[in-house]
Amino acid sequence: MGITITNTNTLTLLNTLNRTSALQSDSLTRLATGSRINKGADDPAGLIALRSLETELTAVDSAISSNSRTNAILGVADAALNEVSSLLSEIQELAQKSSNASGLSADEIAANQSQIDNAIESIDRIVRTTAFNGKKLLDGTQGINVSGVSASNITDVKVFSRSSSSTSTSLSISVTTAATKASISGYATTSASSNTSISIQGKLGTAVIDISAGDNLSAVASKINAATAQTGVVASANSGNTNLSLNSQEYGTSSFVRVSTLSGDTTNYTSQNATGTNAAVTVNGQTAAVDGLNVSFASNGVSVSFRLTNTFNQATGSTSFTVTDGGATFQLGTDSSTRATIGIDGMFTQQLGNASDGYLSSLKSGNSNSLITNPNQAALIASQAKAQLAKLQGRVGGFQKFQVQTALNSLSANKKGLEDARSIIADVDYATESAELNRQNVLLQSSISLLGVANQQSAQILSLLR
Repeated sequence: MGITITNTNTLTLLNTLNRTSALQSDSLTRLATGSRINKGADDPAGLIALRSLETELTAVDSAISSNSRTNAILGVADAALNEVSSLLSEIQELAQKSSNASGLSADEIAANQSQIDNAIESIDRIVRTTAFNGKKLLDGTQGINVSGVSASNITDVKVFSRSSSSTSTSLSISVTTAATKASISGYATTSASSNTSISIQGKLGTAVIDISAGDNLSAVASKINAATAQTGVVASANSGNTNLSLNSQEYGTSSFVRVSTLSGDTTNYTSQNATGTNAAVTVNGQTAAVDGLNVSFASNGVSVSFRLTNTFNQATGSTSFTVTDGGATFQLGTDSSTRATIGIDGMFTQQLGNASDGYLSSLKSGNSNSLITNPNQAALIASQAKAQLAKLQGRVGGFQKFQVQTALNSLSANKKGLEDARSIIADVDYATESAELNRQNVLLQSSISLLGVANQQSAQILSLLR
């Protein structure tokens, strides 16, 4: 090739130099940002996939944050219910102690009553003040509402959950078989011929009753009833003292009466036992779980419990009510289809217990079931209130464990998978990119050196003209 003014070698080297410089700039950008895709031109298809993954990650992060808050809310409710449960245990213990009227002085019973009054006030205070972010948790504002309940047929309706997508659900209840109490109708028909000891055992526990020779059946019934708070067994004698009957306080197969003669008159006072039966109930044509008069039913996202009245139990008829709205609704996943609604009913002492036997507030001084008025009934109500509270706490805990915490675990695993996929697409390989940058540096330096050689050709033309 001849020597000319137009130096094509220089132009070629400049072109190569510019391309290498641009590639080096891209490598420096990737190394500085840590991302392989910094603009659409870097990887158009990869950018589309990356933006889709980032959208999913945003939704997952939001759901994890939401579930963490839900977990905290339910933790606050659970802690408060634990404290209420402790207070109910103390009330139950005080009521059972006070049922032994012969063993306690009036001052001791009054002191026990004062403690119960304070415990009841504490329960109402805890229920009234337990809140999260300004929202009350246990005062009933988070309860699920119902309508059309006939108080003469069912009472104490509790709705633990409902479908978040449905505005109302109608429930039709039919009682096909009545519940019964455990009953021994002819336990004894005459006074004991000698000093006799019997063991009375019921749902709540066991008590030993000492009967003196010649005690009529009314006197025996009084001794048995003095221990009702310990046993859950009630005795009654007819007006002629010719028949002593024993009955459980409550209905159902979990209630029983068991009498064992320990010593004395084993002819007139024999060992016997009896067990109650549960009511047979259907809800919307499906068999419901029943314990005595207490009914539990769950289907299609709705979970309820209620108590049959004694009248409705005996009538074995039908009734209905509707689950409407309300409750605490939480979103467990990344879209609205994962919403779940639970009901947290009010736990005030006017609501703990049941309409048939009485509510916890009736144990306060001057009320119908105070320790002075009716200590046996006070112990029963406290026991039922504790069982009611345990059921709610179990429901809240079950939702927290099997819904919220499992959702958190699933979302965390999902997030890891999305992060891994995003990393594969977007993250720069520092080892490869650093090696590429070094290669570009060598090429750039070589191009600059060769450019100097090419420029010498122009100098050779000037020497020819001298």
